[in-house]
Amino acid sequence: MTREIASIIMLAIAVIGLALMVWGWRRRRRRDADVAVPLGELVGEATATFSGLYVSTTRHDAPLDRIATPPLAFRAKVDITVTTDGVGLSMPGETPVFLTAGHLVGAGRATWTIDRVVERDGLVLVAWTDGTQILDTYLRLQESDPAALVAAIEQIAAADTPTGAIR
Repeated sequence: MTREIASIIMLAIAVIGLALMVWGWRRRRRRDADVAVPLGELVGEATATFSGLYVSTTRHDAPLDRIATPPLAFRAKVDITVTTDGVGLSMPGETPVFLTAGHLVGAGRATWTIDRVVERDGLVLVAWTDGTQILDTYLRLQESDPAALVAAIEQIAAADTPTGAIR
């Protein structure tokens, strides 16, 4: 086999591999079309701000099943603002996401999610609902105390929950 034929075969394999990746991502986007991401500007008075990395959003209790709905499809830098009415996520070049207190289910700490493993409890997990299902958003803070973000989210999520409601 000549070098030219080997190069053509390798190029064909690469093109087929890329085509399969694009096909898979498009299928995932169609599958996740039912996820209603609450887009919008911040509402309420800011009580805390944090900066860090947006890692991923997954279906609740399925940390290896990334949601492919914009603007939550890709990792990015994020500015997190906790207000009296909810939590805002602002990523460069994307429409801001605002999770109202009514959308919030709770917050906690995590060690891993899809394609990211960190030190014990190094991620902040924000559980929220789009009205039909519960989703988990994972954030990695930079130069801030993750416990402060969890406490701030839990405070507004608990304030919106009626007495005796099951979370």
